[in-house]
Amino acid sequence: MADPATYRPAPGTIPVEPGVYKFRDTYRRVIYVGKAKSLRSRLNSYFADIASLHPRTRQMVTTAASVEWTVVSTEVEALQLEYNWIKEFDPRFNVRYRDDKSYPVLAVTLDEEFPRLFVYRGARRKGVRYFGPYAHAWAIRETLDLLLRVFPARTCSNGVFKRHNQIGRPCLLGYIDKCSAPCIGRVSADEHRRIVEDFCDFLAGRTDRMVRELERRMHDAAEDLDFETAARLRDDVQALRRALEKQAVVLGTGTDADVIAFAADELEVAVQVFHVRDGRVRGQRGWVVDKSGDAIDGPEAGGEMAALVEQFLTQFYGEQVAQVEQGADEQPTTVVPREVLVPELPADAEQIQEWLSRLRGSAVRLRVPQRGDKKALAETVQRNAMEALAQHKLKRAGDLTSRSQALQDIQEALDLDSAPLRIECVDISHVQGTDVVASLVVFEDGLPRKSEYRHYAIKEAAGEGRSDDVGSIAEVTRRRFLRLRRDRDAAERDELDGTRTELDIETTVVVAADVAGTVVAASEDAEIELTSRPGIDPRTGRPRKFAYPPNLYVVDGGAPQVAAATEVLDELGITDVAVIGLAKRLEEVWVPGESDPVIMPRNSESLYLLQRVRDEAHRFAITFHRSKRSRRMTASALDSVRGLGAARRTALVTHFGSVAKLKEATVEQITEVPGIGVATAKAVLAALREE
Repeated sequence: MADPATYRPAPGTIPVEPGVYKFRDTYRRVIYVGKAKSLRSRLNSYFADIASLHPRTRQMVTTAASVEWTVVSTEVEALQLEYNWIKEFDPRFNVRYRDDKSYPVLAVTLDEEFPRLFVYRGARRKGVRYFGPYAHAWAIRETLDLLLRVFPARTCSNGVFKRHNQIGRPCLLGYIDKCSAPCIGRVSADEHRRIVEDFCDFLAGRTDRMVRELERRMHDAAEDLDFETAARLRDDVQALRRALEKQAVVLGTGTDADVIAFAADELEVAVQVFHVRDGRVRGQRGWVVDKSGDAIDGPEAGGEMAALVEQFLTQFYGEQVAQVEQGADEQPTTVVPREVLVPELPADAEQIQEWLSRLRGSAVRLRVPQRGDKKALAETVQRNAMEALAQHKLKRAGDLTSRSQALQDIQEALDLDSAPLRIECVDISHVQGTDVVASLVVFEDGLPRKSEYRHYAIKEAAGEGRSDDVGSIAEVTRRRFLRLRRDRDAAERDELDGTRTELDIETTVVVAADVAGTVVAASEDAEIELTSRPGIDPRTGRPRKFAYPPNLYVVDGGAPQVAAATEVLDELGITDVAVIGLAKRLEEVWVPGESDPVIMPRNSESLYLLQRVRDEAHRFAITFHRSKRSRRMTASALDSVRGLGAARRTALVTHFGSVAKLKEATVEQITEVPGIGVATAKAVLAALREE
């Protein structure tokens, strides 16, 4: 634990202007980014009595090893630069309201000839229109099922669509009139697109016009004594009304607002957002995150709730607009509403309102609802936030206790200096020495950190035809820790050359930045700092990966595997990483240099956690091995065909969907693939049927 006094800037060297500051740890990685109206006042608050700081802030300042700052001309520029740096460095002590990828949306692929409607989770892309997010996937499917009888658009995957096009028969939805069956030509591409556009208009809020149009057609059919058509249209109107009931009118028509509420305890905060478009709740999402005490401890925070509101607005809307700019088929006006309703205004409400207006491209109003329907809706959102926090605490209480106990038990059983808060595990997968691969998984605080998983292709011993798990373990360990060694060496070099490549904590550097965070004027040292940052890969401009070493390195195996990993670490001079092996047969824990394993109780949380880590590494390795083997087997079947290159092999497999279906095809069907002649088609079939 570091003493903040060791890196405190000299008195009087911190400027009083607004700016953004960064704390770095001993590995030169940015661990916190903040902004301030007055850098001097804000930074001095960190070096006061440590006992008076919020627990999370106290942990941050004792983890840090240096602090640096950048001065800007306005508070709006500070707001933008803070957001850019949080996004770039992903500091571990900043609260991140990440858009949970588990939130489902309804996607419409307008970029395809026959657009498709489907439930989707993940990053957004250009040419696709999205509706939501919804709290549950079943809510989308239920609404979609109601609307398909009125808007019978395609919902099947491309593979299903192609298959039914080939066999000339529609799927079940086509037979029950919940799909217009464009796969068999029942409607043309233009007719199907009109159906999809009407569907999008309905979900976008233009509902009354469609209901009136269906009612008019129903009455016209009844007057013409076409009672069958009138009855069908009557059912369509009822389906639309039931779908509208699921989006009850809560505010006046034309209201475009986001309603935000918070519920917090000493350590965590729950956030709920209701998206109201055209007076209806179109989507809902929520987060529960660890609370950052930084803004709350500061002299300019304006209160805990005001600080939470500021943090959330900056990150949430910045991320939403960034998604649009990356290619989603939307405009900033769809993600930044005309009005944002919050429980309390932040201290710099005018600057945030100006920043939101710039993001949207038109005026945005930030306010606290006082009465009427908007106040009632805000209270509903608040109740949802309180319920989310209560459910989260009930769910996590037992899990958090057991994980903490497991980490403590591992520390005691293995005689470690500290609890293994970061555990990495490596596993090898192969079939009789072929397609040898390895996986490396990462657990932090007893939970998987899937963004840092890695897999490795292992070089096979030519002609041996057998596996060498010990050698593979050594290779993976060397490759993983060589990166750590390089990062440490780079940090040490940067530290030695700090007068040129790094901001000195006792030196004031003034940088003028525009709203986008682009440097337009800087001192010489500032320019060097911005282009040559320790902890940043100069080739990509991104933070170096794996700069944090694990507290515990687990290998799947016994004493030989542990000895191989330990030998590599000794060779690289890595002395602060504990190594163990977990053998599957008796679940024994092997420690370097010990002739007998450590036996943990069978029902202990510590052994259960190690098993989870090992099993996750095994699962990740098996998945990669199967994909590699599948690609090899698919390629090998067609490699022997003379004149069949990689492009045409890919075209064949893509056209038929698999090698098995290609094997069952006729010569005439194969020649339908562009670039494949009769002779080549016969050679393909001969090669496949010889296997």
